[in-house]
Amino acid sequence: MSGQGTEATSHPNYVKVYLALLVLFAISVVGPLFGHPWLTLVTAFGVAAVKATMVAAYFMHLNIERRYIWYLLFTMVAFMGLLFAGVAPDVLAQGGQNWRHVRPAQPAVGHH
Repeated sequence: MSGQGTEATSHPNYVKVYLALLVLFAISVVGPLFGHPWLTLVTAFGVAAVKATMVAAYFMHLNIERRYIWYLLFTMVAFMGLLFAGVAPDVLAQGGQNWRHVRPAQPAVGHH
């Protein structure tokens, strides 16, 4: 319960939400087929953000919680992005003083 009193809240039509998520999934699959890198990025990340927000709002019932819950969620996501931005230069580096590229062992191809 959200503790907002005794007002009744109606449940969303989960079939409509599911169908909207399926349409967004189809858009994210079809977008990269056109071959434009910007369209691929928009359909991959933009649609994923919209779908994640819909799931959080309807299936996690954040749409009926107090507004500060959304602020907490977005603050957490911002801090997660800040953490990634802070460690990405080191983690994603392709070289460095203590960096060593180790190739994975190739499976032996033998005759049985």
